[in-house]
Amino acid sequence: MLNKTTEYALRAALYLAGNPGRWPSRREIAKATRIPSRYVYKVLQSLVRAGLVRSEVGRGGGYCLARKPDELTLLDVAAATAPLERIRSCPLGLKSHTSLCPLHRQLDAAYAALEDVLRQFTLGDVLRDASPIVPFSPCRQEKE
Repeated sequence: MLNKTTEYALRAALYLAGNPGRWPSRREIAKATRIPSRYVYKVLQSLVRAGLVRSEVGRGGGYCLARKPDELTLLDVAAATAPLERIRSCPLGLKSHTSLCPLHRQLDAAYAALEDVLRQFTLGDVLRDASPIVPFSPCRQEKE
């Protein structure tokens, strides 16, 4: 339900959230998050344009979150790249469909549920998750 650009934006924002006080470079972000290097600039620029990330050019420059991780929801990040489009009218353009048909009503309900979940959780919530799996950190087995 989320496109690749949105997935990448969530990864990049989460990486920045997990590195407070630092200004990682595009190259570092791409490597750590496994976002293709040709794509990471596009993703970061979307986040900068949305006011979620700040950028500094030059030596020592890089990227950082513009707000605290607890102030940025997953929906904020997702909407910066590709807003979830709800189904408000018949996608087929049929005049006889004055309300959503059963298929599109169910699809819209799924989009609404995803939107609600993304709105409920912040980047800070993800970082504080009790899972033994830490974002962007290899598991013990992978380190060996």
